[in-house]
Amino acid sequence: MLAEIITVSIDGMGGDNAPDMIVGGIELACSHNPDVRFLLFGDEAQLRPLLDQNLKAKAVCEIRHTHDIVTMDAKPTAALRSGKNSSMRLAIDAVKNREASAVVSAGNTGALMAMATVVLRMLPGIDRPAIVTSFPTQNGDCVMLDLGANIECDAKNLVQFAVMGEVFARYELDIEQPSIGILNVGVEGLKGSDSVRKAATILQESNLPIKFYGFVEGDDIGKGTVDVIVTDGFTGNIALKTAEGTAKLITFFLKKYLMGSFISKIGAVIARPALEKFRTHFDPRRYNGAMLVGLNGICVKSHGGTDSLGFAHAIESGVKLIRRNFNDVIKKDLDHLIAENINKPTDQKSESALA
Repeated sequence: MLAEIITVSIDGMGGDNAPDMIVGGIELACSHNPDVRFLLFGDEAQLRPLLDQNLKAKAVCEIRHTHDIVTMDAKPTAALRSGKNSSMRLAIDAVKNREASAVVSAGNTGALMAMATVVLRMLPGIDRPAIVTSFPTQNGDCVMLDLGANIECDAKNLVQFAVMGEVFARYELDIEQPSIGILNVGVEGLKGSDSVRKAATILQESNLPIKFYGFVEGDDIGKGTVDVIVTDGFTGNIALKTAEGTAKLITFFLKKYLMGSFISKIGAVIARPALEKFRTHFDPRRYNGAMLVGLNGICVKSHGGTDSLGFAHAIESGVKLIRRNFNDVIKKDLDHLIAENINKPTDQKSESALA
């Protein structure tokens, strides 16, 4: 039986190294995904020669020409107003029009969020989209959301993030029953803002088959205490950038001291296999591809400064979620949670009712 063909739309002009990195990423991704085809939006004069150099990509790509692009410094409102014929907007429109099952872009994050929200709309039961991606931990990987889409969140938003993050961890990280924690300033029940305490109460009282751990602190991220970390976009974005900065700091000093003397250089040669494993494990390209969850369509944001390997990972993240009907599972779980809340006696309903 032949596999069903999956179509992914690509913003061919988004990112610091586009379009070379984009076409190179498609070349790598299609080698592992023979059932995937691509709609490639952008300047044909730039894209066509690149496809001629990447024959695997050429065989599975259809170029949709446009001269317009969304620049990396464009304001989201300006992109919405004047970018209707841009490579980013047309790639998103392809998902809305059911020509593609997912869109992948390495372009302007704010513009992508604004355009995707307006064009694709929200899933039923979701008030706001969230940015989610995975992190390396001592116990494997974990996922965190939100990473910058929503600066302020109420309890209902955090509960919705928990449901979406749990499904994402199941299908992206292949964890059968992910554990969920809410990021807080302490693990005690009285710690934190009203929103995080109310969200914890809702999750504790829910009959959904989810594994709610409780509150976690910042150091629990690296420990891998839970599989899903839920927080608002302000805190999540700071945590993400802090982790990225710390990784660069460790790499800087590791390289500095290993190259600091003749003896240390000899030690580096001896330790090379271990150092290579270290480098591979923390390679940011391995974790490239944050998803905008909560939208009525799969939308993947690649890091703007990544290379072809990183962009290929972003494509493959989207393809995996398409194959596993990611959004359908979110809808089912949210319907269950909303129905559960509606059917509770009035005196048992949480102050942050989801319905």
